[in-house]
Amino acid sequence: MSTPTDNRANNQKVPDIDMPEGNLGVLLPGFSGAVSSTFVAGVEALKKGLGSPIGSLTQLGTIRFGKKNDTEPPRIKEVFPLAEVDDLVFGGWDIYHDNSYEAALKAGVLEKSLLDQLEGELNKTTPMPAVFENKFVKNLDGPNKKTGKTKMHLAEQLIDDIGSFKKDNALDRVVIVWCASTEVFIEPGDVHDTIEKFESGLKENHPDISPSMIYAYAAIQAGVPFANGAPNLSADAPALVELSQAEKVPIAGKDFKTGQTLMKTILASGLKARLIGIDGWFSTNILGNRDGQVLDDPHSFKTKEESKLSVLDSIFCPERYPELYSDYYHKVCINYYPPRGDAKEAWDNIDIFGWLGYPMQIKVNFLCRDSILAAPIVLDLVLLLDLAQRSDLYGVQQWLSFYFKSPMTGDGTIPVHDVFQQVIKLKSMLRQIKGEDLISHLGLDYEDLYDIG
Repeated sequence: MSTPTDNRANNQKVPDIDMPEGNLGVLLPGFSGAVSSTFVAGVEALKKGLGSPIGSLTQLGTIRFGKKNDTEPPRIKEVFPLAEVDDLVFGGWDIYHDNSYEAALKAGVLEKSLLDQLEGELNKTTPMPAVFENKFVKNLDGPNKKTGKTKMHLAEQLIDDIGSFKKDNALDRVVIVWCASTEVFIEPGDVHDTIEKFESGLKENHPDISPSMIYAYAAIQAGVPFANGAPNLSADAPALVELSQAEKVPIAGKDFKTGQTLMKTILASGLKARLIGIDGWFSTNILGNRDGQVLDDPHSFKTKEESKLSVLDSIFCPERYPELYSDYYHKVCINYYPPRGDAKEAWDNIDIFGWLGYPMQIKVNFLCRDSILAAPIVLDLVLLLDLAQRSDLYGVQQWLSFYFKSPMTGDGTIPVHDVFQQVIKLKSMLRQIKGEDLISHLGLDYEDLYDIG
């Protein structure tokens, strides 16, 4: 099976960027879920000055140009023509009818006192009927679903939805971010190999074409950038990568890097930098939201497990450092525990060894809220994918790997999981988009390896 290669996202300067005119539409599959409602409510709170965009690189991050002795690097949003938060307009699809206010109350992530101040804005939009098939998400079902004779008919309905959303809101630009549930594990097959085979599969209701793939196909055909926030096979199917290049649409994914895996990549990157050996890494967590309910099905958990297990080998490079990482044990468990709601609790036990092979341990107990960590990722992806499209970047946007557990590459290369390398990759691409020289870290002016500025 061939995998199409990337196009412009890694090796060409793009000095001419179209300015962001008018509002930017944001369409979210999974509109009534915890991540979407936390994101939408959070943005509406930012518009009213009721909070700070903590965790958002586009809003709070800085970027350095030129010499290291430039002591006040500008904020990213000050030097790049990003859409303004105030210009975002929301819509989406869900199998439940809840609008953002109702969904946010049910999710229980944000305080009711905050939501009540946003009720007018959050009540405005109810989700469109969703493309859904219970075999791909076995532990959920709802009444707000599309029907169609074939999967191609469903895709055409989504394309019509996108067009109506743009028309109703006077939009020229839209970004779609998949915030819906993790689907069951699917290996890429023949139907995913080329766009011709994929479109035939849509018309023939092929059983290995999932709803998330239908959304990705519809987005690309409509010329809309698409990001996959879940670990399931979707826009990374070779046929859809091929289509994104043909239609000149940027795509990104997959699986938002939040919670336990965020901490794992931060710790693993630091241990690798110090060449500390690993004997084992045991990870377990509990959560009680809809995501936990979905992952209680072993077929959906298999998809998430593949994503979570993939990060360490890429960081540690055991084939390069066999004496340190060739034989470590890695185990991941997820347990559905309804009383915890969106407040996930994660435990990691890491058995490490150092000088002369002497053993040590690290234990991490992380009490987090996945939706709080995911919301700024969704915001950044919306703004950066819109920037990518206005910069004539298309195909897989590898430079956005910073935001994902299982970064898409599109050309068969090994994905980068080291969080420090990922942020360098992202900022290097931003410099390239702006036509600035890349920072090489050569010479005494660049004595530190990681450009966090």
